[in-house]
Amino acid sequence: MSVIVNNIKKELREFTNTDVKKSDKSFFKEKVKTYGVRTPVVRKLANRYFKKIKHLSKEDIFKLSEKLLQGGYNQEATIAIQWVAKLKDKYSVYDFEIFEKWLDKYIDNWGKDDDFCLHVIHPMIELYPTWIENVKSWAYSDNMWLRRASAVSFITTIGEFYATKHSFKDIFEVADRLLLDKEDLVQKGYGWMLKSASVHNQKQVFDYVMRHKEKMPRTALRYAIEKMPPKLKQQAMQK
Repeated sequence: MSVIVNNIKKELREFTNTDVKKSDKSFFKEKVKTYGVRTPVVRKLANRYFKKIKHLSKEDIFKLSEKLLQGGYNQEATIAIQWVAKLKDKYSVYDFEIFEKWLDKYIDNWGKDDDFCLHVIHPMIELYPTWIENVKSWAYSDNMWLRRASAVSFITTIGEFYATKHSFKDIFEVADRLLLDKEDLVQKGYGWMLKSASVHNQKQVFDYVMRHKEKMPRTALRYAIEKMPPKLKQQAMQK
C-alpha cells in the first residue's frame, strides 16, 4: 500500500508550481507544508487514485488516508479527506473515534480543519447524532483546531451555499462556549456557524447576536450577520 502513497507524493512533486506555493502560504498565518499544486488538480489526482484502491476494505483505505495525513502537506490531506468522505455510506458508529484522533493529531490549519469537518465529521454526526455531545465538548479543548471544529462541524453544503440544519440548542451552546475565544480563526469559525444557521432562521440568530453583541468579538459578529439585510446589520453593529 505504501507504493500508492509514494506514487501520489511523486506526482504532487511533479505538479509543483512555485507561484502557487507562494500563494498557498499567503492564506495561512501558521507555517504550512504545501507542494504548490492547485486544488482542482489535487482532486483529480485523488479521484484517479481512488479508482485504484476502491476495491480495498474501508479499514485499508483509512490506513492509506492516515499515511497521507501523517505527511503534513495540505495536498496530501485533501486527498486523504476526499477518500474518507467517499466512504461515508460505510461509516460505523465507532469510526468517530478514529476521526476524532485524526482531527487532534493531524489537522493543523483552517483549510484542513474545514475540509475535514464539512466532509467527514458533519456526515458522521448526521448518521450518528449521539456523537454531537463529543463535538460540542471540543469547544473546551486547548487545541484551537478542535475548538474551531466544534462549530464548523455543524455546517454543511446545500447547493451553492453553506447552512446548518442542526438544533439551535446545540449551535447556541457551542457559540456560548466559544464566545470570548481569543483566536480569530475560532471566532470566524463560530461566526460562520451562526451565519449558516441564519439561512434557515434569521430571527433566532439575530436575537442571539443582539443578546451577546456587547461581548462578542467584532470578527465573529460580522461573520454571523453577513447574510442579513442592511437594516439588521446596522442594528447589530451599533455599539
